[in-house]
Amino acid sequence: MVREFMNFRYDEYPFELFSVSHLAAIIVSFGCMMGLYVFRSNIQGHTKSMLKWMLVVFLVLSEFTFQMWYILNDRWDLTINLPFQLCSLSLYLCAIMLITKSYRVFEISFFVSMSGAFIAIITPELFFGFPHFRYFQFFLAHMVIVLSCLYMVWIEGYKLTFSSLVRAFLALNAMATIVYVVDVTFGANYMFLIHKPYNTNPIDYLGDYPWYLLSLEGVSLILFSILYSPFFLLGKKQLGKM
Repeated sequence: MVREFMNFRYDEYPFELFSVSHLAAIIVSFGCMMGLYVFRSNIQGHTKSMLKWMLVVFLVLSEFTFQMWYILNDRWDLTINLPFQLCSLSLYLCAIMLITKSYRVFEISFFVSMSGAFIAIITPELFFGFPHFRYFQFFLAHMVIVLSCLYMVWIEGYKLTFSSLVRAFLALNAMATIVYVVDVTFGANYMFLIHKPYNTNPIDYLGDYPWYLLSLEGVSLILFSILYSPFFLLGKKQLGKM
């Protein structure tokens, strides 16, 4: 029975953008974010440690089960399963961030992982719908990425500066350069650097290849700026009180 929900038969579990199951995943994701914010002051001591390691476990399990799904179905491929898609990179970055509490890793993770995960939750490149394994794995992975970044801000008290935004943008481009070499070497399309996603996606409105890559640079800067704006406004407010 479980094996049936882990097959690769797309037609049996079609995913529809903004269907009931998609909207449910969005509502659950944002509900968890709101819950973390509402109860942030109660998360201390042992509870804080438990939450951190729970997030780490979910991050690791998300990547592990994704790889095992491909292996069990004899579908594992260098062009799909290397950890160079933005989601996989974010899972690793967030796990390292939580374990080491590195501020530099936090800077990159918050901007790169948060923006990518938010977009993936709203407009996913997903071919399997509810109740397929991939549906749950996909939304859980991206939700935990976002929660991990928010944990560092709301629970650990980390803050960002404009320099953080610049460093994260440079880091994203450095990662994209490395991933592009991997794409060309193995004939892959990690981070969609070779062609657009196959299903409906906002990238469709950003022009043809390679121009949509330049458009993505602009979109990234806009998203990074939006994510930075609360820190900027809070900083101005605190300066006004001095």
